[in-house]
Amino acid sequence: MAPARVGVIGAGVSGPAMAMFLQQKGYAPVLYERLDAPSDAGLGIGIQNNGQAVLRRIPGLLEHIAGYEADEFHFYSVMPEDTALLGVSDHPRRLRAATGLGTMGVRRPALHARLVEFAQRLGVPVKFGHKLEGLEDKGDSVEVAFANGVKETFDFVVGCDGLHSNTRACLFGETPADYTGLSQWGGLSPTPEFWKGKRAPADIFDNGSHMILVPMSDDEMVWAISQREPEAKEDWRSIDQETADEFKKNSRFSEWPFGIGELVKSSIKIIRYGIYDRPELETWFKGRVILIGDAAHPTSPHLGQGANQAYEDVGLLIDLLEKHNPSAEAPSSETLTTVFSELVQVRLPRTAELVRQARKQGEMRVVSGVDACIKRNNFYREMCADPAKLKERFGI
Repeated sequence: MAPARVGVIGAGVSGPAMAMFLQQKGYAPVLYERLDAPSDAGLGIGIQNNGQAVLRRIPGLLEHIAGYEADEFHFYSVMPEDTALLGVSDHPRRLRAATGLGTMGVRRPALHARLVEFAQRLGVPVKFGHKLEGLEDKGDSVEVAFANGVKETFDFVVGCDGLHSNTRACLFGETPADYTGLSQWGGLSPTPEFWKGKRAPADIFDNGSHMILVPMSDDEMVWAISQREPEAKEDWRSIDQETADEFKKNSRFSEWPFGIGELVKSSIKIIRYGIYDRPELETWFKGRVILIGDAAHPTSPHLGQGANQAYEDVGLLIDLLEKHNPSAEAPSSETLTTVFSELVQVRLPRTAELVRQARKQGEMRVVSGVDACIKRNNFYREMCADPAKLKERFGI
């Protein structure tokens, strides 16, 4: 019999990986993206060891992504009352030495493009300009309708279309995203002299704000500053030049020590966006359609686990399909229910806890008042002195 046809919706962080795994296991996936090309929005992504563990199961993929490996994590305070290096952790270096996998940074637009390119190299059809508009479960198949008038029929569908998932809306209706109360200014900058050679993502703490910066190469870094502001739409695209110039010249961040002021002033791209998550779903599937990644469990970015949890979803889904449908032929409704139910049973509790931890981390980092800030700073001092506390920081 012919291999099962699978519609994969979304060619962002997780969709191409899902399609590649399906292709590798004998299925016939088709990858759909509502944009006309891989997205150029966003700044950077940290692919941690748990995400890399999944991606390396596709031979050559990690090498093709070509991320920039981190050696350490650094923690600084820039508040006048406690300006200091709070600590250094060599967790990434030790983890890579022990497992071959650590933490690597990659520009988000580059990651999208490289994933799509590798999927096409493996023979996955990729169709841009296809915005999902409707799903109709036919019992033994799913009819998918796109805004451009195209209709396709698949044996099952995997929704990988992110926070603003049309697949999720088709299955469970529109549910508003929850603004966490934090927004971010983010940028792409040449690496300041202070940071050259360090290969170290860093947390920077102030009174009422927090910055994370991540090296993307020897010569380029991305950064994001979290603070409490009125709601700002999350579109991950550049702000107008006048607003960017004002931020670079006159914001207090341009005066921060440890090379950070230089980082802000020299930015070649600045974006602003709100940080959102969504109410927890009771299940991620209905009939022959399942959600994974941010479509199922969107999270704020404070643990750096959004993409990595999506890859964990992908890895387990493909393992369960191989277990319950090793022929890769069109699965029965009963088989899909078993596969999807087992996935949700394992993954929903883990992702729900990480969503809670991520929001908690955001609340902990962005505190106001000198006493509260010094208490926060001391937590990171103690954490760096006690590697056992790293789990509380990273949640993995």
